[in-house]
Amino acid sequence: MEILLIRHGQSEADILGVHEGRADYPLTELGKKQAKRLACRLNEQCPPDIIWTSTLKRASETATILADEVGCMLMKEPNLMEFNNGVLAGLPREIAATKYPLPPGGRKPHERIQNGESEIEFRMRVEMAFSKILAESSAVLRIAIVSHSGTISNLLRSILHLPVSTSVKFATGDTGIHLIKKEDEGLQIVTLNNTEHLYNY
Repeated sequence: MEILLIRHGQSEADILGVHEGRADYPLTELGKKQAKRLACRLNEQCPPDIIWTSTLKRASETATILADEVGCMLMKEPNLMEFNNGVLAGLPREIAATKYPLPPGGRKPHERIQNGESEIEFRMRVEMAFSKILAESSAVLRIAIVSHSGTISNLLRSILHLPVSTSVKFATGDTGIHLIKKEDEGLQIVTLNNTEHLYNY
């Protein structure tokens, strides 16, 4: 099975300078164009049999554009949502830094931001979502998972058996694709953050 991990297109929060997380901003017009370019590429080169998506607007709108172009089933999975950043969601970054500063030494993996979740809870949620998706998609050859940079980064760290507290992160551009292959012996990361459709289509 091939697994395409895909980040959503540009959202309104990306140009407003606010903390996004669980703040539910839609795609910008550029974000919709990015998704349409990606949809053309998938349809021509690697159409998925099923698309799974986060329920947040920026991801579900991207996934809907892809599913409409490819003509495949679309499944919504709430546990694919971005990190629950609680009181930070939607706040301008400069206000958040003053009103809710990080504690000295940073927040511990088990500590929650107010009204949010901890890094450990986030990791567990992402792993549960991935396990469910693999179990329910076992009969198909290719799936796409449309989600968020934090969720994707956490999933890649999990695949590589990196600890929750690691500083390793994985960049994912707007509509960037990470290709994973699931074989009998396990999961293989093939490519990371491929955005060639934004330039070659």
